[in-house]
Amino acid sequence: MFEIMPFRARKELENLRREMDRLWESFFGGKTALEPTETWFPALDVTETKDNLVVKAELPGIDPKNIEISLSGNVLTIKGEKKQEKEEKDENYHLVERRYGSFLRSIKLPVEVQEDKIEASYKNGVLKIVLPKSEKAKKKEIKIKVE
Repeated sequence: MFEIMPFRARKELENLRREMDRLWESFFGGKTALEPTETWFPALDVTETKDNLVVKAELPGIDPKNIEISLSGNVLTIKGEKKQEKEEKDENYHLVERRYGSFLRSIKLPVEVQEDKIEASYKNGVLKIVLPKSEKAKKKEIKIKVE
């Protein structure tokens, strides 16, 4: 229904990446130029109610001005950038796990939505997008006559 990587697969991929990082660090004694540039993707929750689809994206530390939301057909796209804080010249980093840079997340919506009524809000690092379903997409309840 949704094209989202399952939590367990994402967790296993993250564990594999960390283990590979440890191997590189133990072999080379630290970060190397051979290490690929990492990209990151915000975690999403997509829920459905009788009248709406609701998408929540974790975007801590991102200025809402740096977030773009678009809908093309039935594909919702969220893109933006998390800018790295100014580095101090006298600091030596021992561990850097926070992610920075641009991201792009696209998900195929399971139903048609009313494009002109979409609302988005940002609070405490969470972007919430409410997409009202089109009348055609709402489930119709059929009453059964009892004789």
